[in-house]
Amino acid sequence: MINEAVFEKDLANKQLNVTRQFNAPVELVWQAWTDAEILDQWWAPKPYRAETKSMDFREGGHWLYAMVSPQDERNWCIVDYASIQQLQNIKSSAAFCDEHGKKIDFPVMQWEQQFTGNGDIATVKVTITFDKVEDMEQIVGMGMQEGFSAALQNLDHYLSTGFKMRAEMKQNNSARVTTYLNFPGNTEEAFKFYKEAFGGEFTGRGLQRFGDITLPEGVPPMSEADKKLIIHAELTILGGHVLMATDALESMGMKVEYGNNMHINLEPETKEETTRLFNALSADGKITMELQDMFWGAYYGSFTDKYGINWMLNHQSKQ
Repeated sequence: MINEAVFEKDLANKQLNVTRQFNAPVELVWQAWTDAEILDQWWAPKPYRAETKSMDFREGGHWLYAMVSPQDERNWCIVDYASIQQLQNIKSSAAFCDEHGKKIDFPVMQWEQQFTGNGDIATVKVTITFDKVEDMEQIVGMGMQEGFSAALQNLDHYLSTGFKMRAEMKQNNSARVTTYLNFPGNTEEAFKFYKEAFGGEFTGRGLQRFGDITLPEGVPPMSEADKKLIIHAELTILGGHVLMATDALESMGMKVEYGNNMHINLEPETKEETTRLFNALSADGKITMELQDMFWGAYYGSFTDKYGINWMLNHQSKQ
């Protein structure tokens, strides 16, 4: 099914209405709209990228971010959150600003996003209200419709590649601890080096490339270079320990930095133990994804603990 954004102008109410479906549960789509790390990976239309300076997702909080051009020029925006109904509705205002969040003389937009779900299909309805019809025409004339459509296609791409392969990491629910690594395009080189150093063996699906997966209809095709990169690697090393990895593609808005290039991945035997470990380890830390049942059949969540260590918890039910 091809998912396309539907735009409708309501001149009488000075509104622009946008409706978009996604082939994912509403919980996952909500997370993609409310987590700065994920927003940075899809919010900007290519070749731009989004870069969050600060985000406090709560009523009265804000999101300050920049749209960064290929020439590294930054256009700053601030979103002020007025009302939040978990998994249902977000009301906010959005405006252009400077890097400190001070608004500039430009039309302010009032946004309302409504989220609904039906199984593995989520629908997002966005209503953008302007003070004047002329303000709406100005924003639309700047390419807002084309840019927002492209960003929503980025989100489709993210949903299909960022999470899809985790369903295949494990085929039973026996407990194990693995290490998950992100590389800037050299996963294959690194894992061949580790294989030789440890005398290890590729396990699971070994080295699986982005070109091995089928992208959803309507998503722009990947470059031939990106198709050759690794979406998921699995290598069993010393003492049966498993290393996993992926190439974090810059074309998808990802950027590997020290601090986000390694996670400890826990796979407890039971859902109850997964919840206990998640709550214990994430105390006073930063939760990047709440524990929840995911569409690939796992109970999954992630966080950075209070010492700055990244964790994933993944309970996979028996197949």
